[in-house]
Amino acid sequence: MPANNNVSHEINEISKVNMKSHEKNLVLQTKYNVTAYFYDILDYPWERIYRKWRPTLVGDLRGKILEAGVGTGRNLEFYHEDVELVGIELSKQMLSKAEKRIKKSRYKVRLIHEDATVMQSIDSHQFDWIFSTFMCCVMSDEIQKLAIEQFGRVLKQGGRFRLLEIVYSKNKKIRKRQDFFTPFVEKIYGARFDRDTLRHIERSSNLKVTNTSFLKDDTYLLIEGIRV
Repeated sequence: MPANNNVSHEINEISKVNMKSHEKNLVLQTKYNVTAYFYDILDYPWERIYRKWRPTLVGDLRGKILEAGVGTGRNLEFYHEDVELVGIELSKQMLSKAEKRIKKSRYKVRLIHEDATVMQSIDSHQFDWIFSTFMCCVMSDEIQKLAIEQFGRVLKQGGRFRLLEIVYSKNKKIRKRQDFFTPFVEKIYGARFDRDTLRHIERSSNLKVTNTSFLKDDTYLLIEGIRV
């Protein structure tokens, strides 16, 4: 095959991947534009646990921070006053909920309607931290890889990341409970417990995992690392 044909083939394949990713993002966006209206109500049983974790998860972060998938802004009140925060969110309706919570913040904050797999409005190498809760677990493998690439692009050299995700438990009783909730979680949130976020980050060329731990049982996985 001639060289120019090879190039054309590669461009076509990239275009197909981008198109599929765009279509999947549109599905997620549509889903969350609807879910946003009752998201906080549905999430209340879990939020009773999450709220205890949030001060520890973000309270020690300093500098310029990107929260990817800011959602309805549940974390906003817990950041330290010595931070500059940029929060991005795919759903405009979720973002409008988050904007109402800015009033509780004591720091400089800007919320942007933005796709984490593209981050078109975000300049490279500017953040000291990337923080995200349960964003990657709503993304398919193709989309997740794109978001992780963007993490590496927008972090400064030596910048750090902290991601909280939900994974399947190896405990049979917990797994049985997760299996019961799986159809609901996927339908309402687009989330799955079998996303392989940790492996995707470990395969990244410029992100290094420095620590993993579980916040509860072996399901709430905290992934921490650095941009090398």
